[in-house]
Amino acid sequence: MSVWQALILGAVQGLTEFLPVSSSGHLLLMRGLLGAEEAGVLFDVMLHVGTLMAVVVVFRKAVIALFRPPFGRIALLVLASVPAALAGFLLSGVIDSAFGGGEFLFAAFAFTALLLVLTQAAGRKRDMYGLLGEKTGAKQAVVMGLMQAVALIPGVSRSASTVFGGVVSGGERSDVASFAFLMSIPVIIGSALLGLTGGLDGSVDTIPMLVGMAAAFLCGTVSASAMLKIVLRGKYLPLIIYLFALSVFSLVMQLI
Repeated sequence: MSVWQALILGAVQGLTEFLPVSSSGHLLLMRGLLGAEEAGVLFDVMLHVGTLMAVVVVFRKAVIALFRPPFGRIALLVLASVPAALAGFLLSGVIDSAFGGGEFLFAAFAFTALLLVLTQAAGRKRDMYGLLGEKTGAKQAVVMGLMQAVALIPGVSRSASTVFGGVVSGGERSDVASFAFLMSIPVIIGSALLGLTGGLDGSVDTIPMLVGMAAAFLCGTVSASAMLKIVLRGKYLPLIIYLFALSVFSLVMQLI
């Protein structure tokens, strides 16, 4: 893999990991366009490390607060992580077999756009009646966790899914956004460890790998901050249009 390919893939991973547009779907598309389908397990792991560093830096205060008594937030985080962990453990092979080739990316992107439409509508209805929402509790954690499991399908955004789950279950937008980002930490760690179970390979040179990781980190810090502002405003129209256009593009690419 060349340095410029690693740079592009790292930037795509960082920008789309936290924005509600699906990093897995974008990476599938970009790898095909760049001719870098076989990037190597170690390369994928290091991209995940880069985005993990980004979310820890951006939400460092919230991360530190997890480990302070009475540990209620970390208990909710564990609860929210169970559905995706079980689905990943039991169904990862089925998901990879059915969706790993990218044949259904168009449908997954369209589904993500629909989630944003519903999230925006729910937020507007709440604003109309002056409802502020509630702090994340067990109900929100369970619903967000179930939606995170749905996002194991490539092209379905984890950010869009979890924020949708939090908002429609009555969660307050800023708290939902913060909790959704915290939920990404065990998922990113789990994805990296899952990749390592397949064994490391030596197909990626050190310099491209480090360039990709750095790009994922830098772009991840930007996208995490941007996503927080987007959720607080509750306005997703540009992303909705983008995802529907991407769905059409994916379908055309699939047909040709």
